Amino acid sequence: MGGGQDACAVKEALARYPYFMLLGGAAATWPLAARAQQPTMPVIGYLHSSSPEPNDALVAAFRKGLSEAGFVEGQNVAIEFRWAAEQLDRLPGLAADLVRRRVAVIATPANTPAALAAKAATTTIPIVFSVGPDPVALGLVASLNRPGGNATGIGFQGPELVAKRLGYLRELAQAASVVALVNPNSEITDAVVKDLQATARTVGLSVEILHAGNGREIDAAFTNLARKPDSALLIGPDALFMSRRAQLVTLAARHAITVIYPLREFAEIGGLVSYGPSLRNVYQQTGLYTGRVLKGEKPSDLPVMLPTKFELVVNLNTAKALGLSVPDKLLALADEVIE
Repeated sequence: MGGGQDACAVKEALARYPYFMLLGGAAATWPLAARAQQPTMPVIGYLHSSSPEPNDALVAAFRKGLSEAGFVEGQNVAIEFRWAAEQLDRLPGLAADLVRRRVAVIATPANTPAALAAKAATTTIPIVFSVGPDPVALGLVASLNRPGGNATGIGFQGPELVAKRLGYLRELAQAASVVALVNPNSEITDAVVKDLQATARTVGLSVEILHAGNGREIDAAFTNLARKPDSALLIGPDALFMSRRAQLVTLAARHAITVIYPLREFAEIGGLVSYGPSLRNVYQQTGLYTGRVLKGEKPSDLPVMLPTKFELVVNLNTAKALGLSVPDKLLALADEVIE
């Protein structure tokens, strides 16, 4: 009896105030409608042959470049990171995964193997790279001014950098024979060695080439080099050596070897001298170009940029530990002297 009266009361209320029912139904659909109206954030696929730990500061520089283009991770853009942990054979699979994920753009900052893997994986998804020494020779673009395909970015490392590194190394160790350490597994090694040997010939030098493609081979190369106390070492530009920079700097100190490195990140952790483009600036430029592509600019229309900032860094603490006197000329030229 009481239940029947309650049902009648409800029916009467709905008849008198039908908007209650309409409001309840509309409220139930609002969350779905709101979600449907939310724009989907574009996703950047970030592909690299190394690991995240040694690259925190550089990833921050990439994010800074993105922010200059108006993109902030988590607010209006997402980043999917894929790290190969120095296993280059993983890169094709990681690149294919990003293609399946249908990312808006693939970024490969300062990583030639990753750029080539991305280029092999897609001809449609935009790619923003930073590579050396020559993106045209690598097949990434048709030309620097008119890339012409789905890739563009920053190109660095050339004969002029090799010449300056050789010159600075000779200033430090004038009587020493020169040895260069390169990665035989890298696509850029042939070009680097060619530039190095051609430059050395112009100043009457011969350069011995040592190869190291992993951590164990780096150890063996330094053991070999330690048997030649009159040698000075030039570290070739390579993503492997960048990720293994702590190992390289430690071995150089242990064996008391005069070494010039390709980037300031080596000198910052105890490397003797470095000369090369500002890697943070390269990552920042890569982030900025990635943002421009996200805004709708086509890689085919964006010319390949060249680094604008180069740094000579001298670590005087390391020089003193080696018992090495750094020439005043070199100190005067240095962009930074670490004491």
